[in-house]
Order: sequence, then C-alpha cells, then structure tokens
Amino acid sequence: MVLMQAVTTLAEKVAHDIRALLTHGALRPGQKLSEAGLAERLCVSRNTLREAFRLLTKDGLLRHEANRGVFVSVPTAASIIDIYRVRRVIECAALRTGYAQHPAVGRMADAVQHAKDLRAARDWVGVGSANMDFHAAIVELADSPRLGAFYGNIAAELRLAFGLLEEPEVMHAPFIPMNDELVGLMQRGQSEEAARRLDQYLVRSERSVLASFSRLSAAAS
Repeated sequence: MVLMQAVTTLAEKVAHDIRALLTHGALRPGQKLSEAGLAERLCVSRNTLREAFRLLTKDGLLRHEANRGVFVSVPTAASIIDIYRVRRVIECAALRTGYAQHPAVGRMADAVQHAKDLRAARDWVGVGSANMDFHAAIVELADSPRLGAFYGNIAAELRLAFGLLEEPEVMHAPFIPMNDELVGLMQRGQSEEAARRLDQYLVRSERSVLASFSRLSAAAS
C-alpha cells in the first residue's frame, strides 16, 4: 500500500509537469507524445508516465488511440465556450474579493511586465505564457489551493485552444494593456470595477478564440 501511494504521488507530479508544458505552449493540440522521449525528458519510468497519461486522459487533456498512441487533445467549440463560462465564474469572483496588498497583485504586475518585455522581442508564444501566469495570479487572490488546482486544468485546456490559432499576435497583443489596466484597478483598491472589466475582457477573448476556431474549421472542411 505504501509503495502504491508513492507511485501514485509521483504519477500525479508527472501529470502536473505535463500539464505545465501544455499551459506554457510546449505541447500542441493533436501532437503525438513520444513515450520514450517524454520519460527521458521528465526523468521517470515509462510505467509512471503511463499512469500520468491515464490521469491526464481522464481530465480530457490527452486522448489515447488504440494501436496509435497518446495524443494531446484538440479543443472543440463547445469546450471553449464551457472553459470561458468557468473562467468568468472563478476569475471575476477572485478579483472581486481581492485587495491591493495581496501578494498575487504583485505577481499580476510582474506577469504584465514580463509580457511587455516579450512583446518587445516579438515572442508571442512567450507573451501567451505570461498571460497564463497573469490569470493564474488572479485565481490566487481567492486564497484557495483547491481552486488553484482546479484552475490549472482549465488553464491547460485554454492554452490548447490558443494553440489552434494561426496568428498568436492578434490574439495576445490587445490583452496586454487590458491586463495592465486590471493591475492598476486592483492597486487602487477598485476590485469591483476590476471584476466588471474582466467580465467584459473575457467575453471579448472568447469571441476572438471562437471566431478563429470557426475559420480553421471552415478551412479544414
């Protein structure tokens, strides 16, 4: 029983590491995962990796195809709509209960500055990762480890949706000043206004992602 618990714990850590790769754009939608390569990269056995794959498949982030292997999931329009529905509930509530002196507000500001630096270097994948860090910091305002863990899976699914976009600059660039505005509102103690602006922001983001998704679907058909 002790040995099984240890293996499960390691598999959960590996699943967390793979989820982080997804969230930061290192793995793309539809990509086939090399069991040997990923086991070597993460310094784990194939058995542990397979258990991590099973956990992530259960979460909907990976899919297993018989006789073909394991692939990164490809979001659907329905899943994108649901992701944004959940985001509005979680993130807007977290902002509403936040306060200027909360350490997460500082992490929000750091993420915005990092995004600006990456924008100057025209590293749009990096800007996307900084944006994910910004929204993770918003969730930290809720001071709920369980909510943070749940949001981690949502963030990975969201990044997969971003991974479908052919022009990441068009998606990510407009939201840098919006993120900066949210930081300013939180620093001035205007959490209710910040939550209202974020709700509008997420509606705009959802529409942009769905529009790009529709164009890609039409081109593929």
